[in-house]
This record gives sequence, structure tokens and C-alpha cells, in this order.
Amino acid sequence: MDIVASLPAFLLAVVLISASPGPAMALITRRAALRGTRAAVPTILGLEAGLYIWALAAGAGLAALVAASESAYLVLRIVGAIVLIGLGVRAWRTAWADRGGEEPAEYAPTTRSGWVAFGEGSLVQLANPKAAVFMFAFYPQFVPADRPLLQTTALLALLQVAVEICLYLSLALAVGRASAWFRQRRVRRRIETASGAVLIGLGIRMAVAER
Repeated sequence: MDIVASLPAFLLAVVLISASPGPAMALITRRAALRGTRAAVPTILGLEAGLYIWALAAGAGLAALVAASESAYLVLRIVGAIVLIGLGVRAWRTAWADRGGEEPAEYAPTTRSGWVAFGEGSLVQLANPKAAVFMFAFYPQFVPADRPLLQTTALLALLQVAVEICLYLSLALAVGRASAWFRQRRVRRRIETASGAVLIGLGIRMAVAER
């Protein structure tokens, strides 16, 4: 298999996978709606950092261990569920706090909030066992047998990261354009409540879902 000839299929698969609803979409949409496009950038970079780490793990064979080990998969699944449910509960708490007269500190644009968003994105991606299974099953299909697995996977993952950053930035930009409307107190309370429910639902689904 020629890697250049397989690139169109690889890119199409990446676009379809990236556009599917999931925790990444929920985090980016919530962040862009309530804090604007620029505030969503750390979340996107955190998600992509986590994805690239999983890709390198797949190239090194570590993702295969997670995919094969029932206990490792279960631990990651529970951790991922806890992370998503925790983010959902925090969104609900913010919505509840926003009922008062003062704006919650959650909405203050600080350097620390950017790092927190980056950490959230990375943690959500790294604690997702399905990411490990996906990387282990997906990348070997596009790596020729005569090419080094780790190096080729790293290059393909860079391409996937670039594609996803473009897609997610487009999403953040589209949502962020209406952020002034989204940040109205009544609207943002509803967004926090709805996004909290989505994140908690995704967490529960991760906790109970089979491979």
C-alpha cells in the first residue's frame, strides 16, 4: 500500500470522525458560546494534545495494551466517565450560581482559565478508552508494512491534528459569532444546564458502554 495513495481515504475518515458528536464537540461548543472563539482555542489544543499522545501510544504499541486489557480499559472508562460527569456537574453549579446578581468567576477571562481549559481538553481525550481502541485499529490500516510504524503514525497524527484544529476552530468561530447573545444571563444559564446534561449523559454512556 502506498501511503500517498491512501491519504484521501485517511483524510475523509478523519473528517467524518471529527465531525461526529461527542465530548469534544460539547466542550468546544460550550466554551465558544459562553466565552467567545478565542477562549475555545485552549480547549481545542488540549483535545488535540491528548489525541496526539494516544496516536504516539498506538505507534509504540501501548494503545494495543489498553485495547487488549480488560482491567486497563475498565479503569480508563471509569476515569473518563468521572471526568465528564464532573464537568457536567460543574456546568450545573455555574448555572445555579448565575441566578444571583453577580457574574460567576467562572466567566472571567484569565490566563489560568486558559490553562484549565487546555487541561480539561487533554484529560477528556486521554481518559477516553475508545480513543485508544480507535488509534490501535485505525492507524495501522494506513501504514505500509515497509515503513516504520511509530514515525509514520506520528506524521499521520500530525495531519489529523491539523485537520481537526481547522474543523474545530471553524465550529468555535461559528458559535463564537453569536457569543454576545449566548452570554445573556438567561440564555447562558440554559446553555450551562443543557451542556451539563449532555456531558453527564456522555459520562454515563461511557461508564456503561461496552467496547
